[in-house]
Amino acid sequence: MKILYFAWVRQKVGLAEEDVAPPDSVGDVAGLVAWLAGRSPGHAAAFADPRQVRAAVNQDFATPDQKVAAGDEVAFFPPVTGG
Repeated sequence: MKILYFAWVRQKVGLAEEDVAPPDSVGDVAGLVAWLAGRSPGHAAAFADPRQVRAAVNQDFATPDQKVAAGDEVAFFPPVTGG
């Protein structure tokens, strides 16, 4: 699974992207966020408040209950605001 990080999420994690192999128990975005938060202090800081992070799975916006699987591309980014 390829994970992409953008904006302040990337700054906190310290990586732009990484390839990961989450355990089989990780089946959705929320589970992935929880698992990623345990990978390092930077990941923990980035995902400290999951409500402040948005996700996309295979380039489609995703909710926390969106299913994820091996081979997916998952991107995390801050909420986007416009004027």
